[in-house]
Amino acid sequence: MKKLFTVLLTLLLLSLTACRRDIVTDDKPVIYLYPETETQVTVTLDYDGVLTSAYPAYEDGWTVTAQPDGTLTDADGRTYYCLFWEGESGCEYDFSQGFCVAGRDTAPFLEDALAQLGLTEKEANEFIIYWLPRMEHNTYNLISFQSDCYTDSAALHIDPAPDSMLRIFMAWQALDKAVDVPTQPLPAFTRSGFTVVEWGGAQVK
Repeated sequence: MKKLFTVLLTLLLLSLTACRRDIVTDDKPVIYLYPETETQVTVTLDYDGVLTSAYPAYEDGWTVTAQPDGTLTDADGRTYYCLFWEGESGCEYDFSQGFCVAGRDTAPFLEDALAQLGLTEKEANEFIIYWLPRMEHNTYNLISFQSDCYTDSAALHIDPAPDSMLRIFMAWQALDKAVDVPTQPLPAFTRSGFTVVEWGGAQVK
């Protein structure tokens, strides 16, 4: 009987392990709003995970008055340059395409890639300042910019609807050795009318 109990317990633990999704921290997605004229904008996030932080505070969404230069003002008159959130999810990010980059080359790689993807220099500077300290001292980094697997798990609903929206989410892994990976195409982005830009990332371990 004791042996049978041990076997059943082992099978149960294996089953739980097989069904478990690793928890990934989605770090610092920030959202910029650039309307053509002063506009009240409501942004809600449909997130397949647990929000761990948000600023301004996220209740049923964010409602702010946005200026063409990106300045946001809430109902209390406090101003922001972006909307910020972080969370934990079980999203399985896609590394079937990407880039293997030496740690020392991280800054120039990101400068070039983010420019191709469509971030302004100011937006790219903020992206790089956040991620560079975590990446530049690694021997290599495997980097892949995500699309559907991110946007499906963290859907944004914006009213009024933007004319153009760019969402850049970088999944990456620190590596001891270089690996071969098919190069990921980086589509260009054209800003038109009311534009929404978001960037964030996740270190996958």
